Amino acid sequence: MRLLTKSKFKLGLECPNKLYYIRKKDFVNTKKEDFFLEALAQGGFQVEELARMHYPNGILIESNPWEYETACNQTQKLLKQENVVIYEAAFLVDGLFIRVDILVKKGIKLQLIEVKSKSFTPENEFLLIGKKGDMVAGWKPFLFDVAFQKYVIQQSFPSWEIKSFLMMVDKSKKTNINGLNQLFRITKKGVNRTGIEKRIQSLEETGDSVLSKKDITQIISDIESNKHLYYPDLSFQEAILLFKNIYEKDEYANWPTSYSSCKKCEFKCNSLEEEQGLKSGFKECFQKQHDWKENDFLKPNIFDIYDFRKGSKLFDDGIYFKSELTEDHIGLEKEPGKLTTSHRQWLQIEKDQNNDSSIYVDRDGLKEEMDKFVFPLHFIDFETSASALPFTKDLKPYEQIAFQFSHHIYHKEGSIIHANEYINNKAGVFPNFEFIRALKAALENDKGSIFRYSNHENTILNAIYIQLLNSDEPDKETLIKFIHSISHSKKESSIQWKGERDMLDLWDIEKKYYYNPLTKGSNSLKSVLPSALAKSEFLQKKYSKPINQINLTSKNFPEDHIWLILDEGAVRDPYKILPSVFEGWTEDQIETTLSDIEDISNGGAALIAYGKLQYTDMTQNEIDELTNSLLKYCELDTLAMVMLYEHFKELV
Repeated sequence: MRLLTKSKFKLGLECPNKLYYIRKKDFVNTKKEDFFLEALAQGGFQVEELARMHYPNGILIESNPWEYETACNQTQKLLKQENVVIYEAAFLVDGLFIRVDILVKKGIKLQLIEVKSKSFTPENEFLLIGKKGDMVAGWKPFLFDVAFQKYVIQQSFPSWEIKSFLMMVDKSKKTNINGLNQLFRITKKGVNRTGIEKRIQSLEETGDSVLSKKDITQIISDIESNKHLYYPDLSFQEAILLFKNIYEKDEYANWPTSYSSCKKCEFKCNSLEEEQGLKSGFKECFQKQHDWKENDFLKPNIFDIYDFRKGSKLFDDGIYFKSELTEDHIGLEKEPGKLTTSHRQWLQIEKDQNNDSSIYVDRDGLKEEMDKFVFPLHFIDFETSASALPFTKDLKPYEQIAFQFSHHIYHKEGSIIHANEYINNKAGVFPNFEFIRALKAALENDKGSIFRYSNHENTILNAIYIQLLNSDEPDKETLIKFIHSISHSKKESSIQWKGERDMLDLWDIEKKYYYNPLTKGSNSLKSVLPSALAKSEFLQKKYSKPINQINLTSKNFPEDHIWLILDEGAVRDPYKILPSVFEGWTEDQIETTLSDIEDISNGGAALIAYGKLQYTDMTQNEIDELTNSLLKYCELDTLAMVMLYEHFKELV
């Protein structure tokens, strides 16, 4: 049965062509992630359970995802009651199927409540509709989703009055109890589809709720009257009919391609996947709509140009390939002493046009920058989370949680020490003050330069500074002084500072003086590191040897570990050769785990792993394996920064 569900409707809003590719196993889909894990990392299911407690005695519609009629029949039976609260109420009508997070019925009046773990502040009057009367882009999919739900319910009950609400995390509220985020946990004893077990019986036990409701009834009415359109010349009702028909008939929509949608298309193959027999929806679209031939897909196109805000206009003008671009197309501007955005863009375009894979480096600028570094050099990386439900009393939702750091020291003579690391893997423990004490102990022994990669670490230190100000920690003044010494204040801060050891941003240095064509315009460390390894003779020679032969120490890898591995002459990405989480476990042992995590090789996976450590009743062995994998991943992050520094040193 091919029904247009809520998720399929939202997919159609992204691009109607995706409805043709979504369930075809022979097509690549890079978004086949576990949405449960994603929601877990942000505390989404905990928010859903807390929201339900605002409407006690509700009845949960339980059925398998494919049992549409069963769920709908259960709902219809309950709706015969005069007053009822239903969780996951199901409606099936004319090929359309929805589930409503919370449905409150009083007579013929309904409250449709969509629960979101997104945060908001009630006093923001322009949260959903901007000052000019247009819908705020980031909220558009959520609001059209609610409008779709209302539409389906109204088809079933035309005479009923339906009011629509969003229930979300209110960032203006503080919790007045400790351990709020531990009241809803993942357990094998879970009795509903989320696997959440409540450890309380009433809303009162949660203290002052950190959730609030926002009435969006008028906005939904405006969507229905087509005051707000998702696509020009396509009404809300036409969109539903179009999406329903093309999905039901399994037809290609032939919806016009666009720069913004096609750039982030998840149905896009790489060459290896094509060799494995998988297909590309992106490729099919451009073959059908633009008559691209096989050779066209090999040409460098405009989709991967760094921070390319002019891409949409050029795409609409029929310019798709870098070979067609000139300096005028990007508005090239050069500044002495650094790479401007347009200069980086032009470097990327020009090198692709000339099939030039050589590195660009402003040696004078880079050397001048590096001459300012004070030895020993310190490289740090934080792993952080932002939990929807606060850890402790007096914290607000989505306060920053710093649960891990790694620290490498590079000495002037070239020795590299993995000097310190910190991790908190204990459920319900607010780690930030312990974290900052450990960081202080790691960095206070000399005046050497401290490096981060991008602005994240500075942002986190600013957040911990605010938390310390509002705390009763006996050493808070000492910790605040330390934070001030290695960071700088945000522009909007009422107190301004810039520390004498303000962290240096290796990401900013890379952007100003260096461009490696193998990165395809990305400045992410996950792209820059393997690209640097592929180009650097120094790094290849050094890191192809075991750790114990290259004047390097490690806290998490054996002495014979080798960081650089060649596969048929190509350098393998170090992040992709990190050990799997449960390496050495049998299939039967892995089958008993609750974490469902195979490897930790990026920040998203680390965030999910921390979520699992916080909210899942797993065994100590599983906790230990996740912890060890997090430590290995974070160690590589700071070692990657060291390698990049060594690459820069080699170049100048």
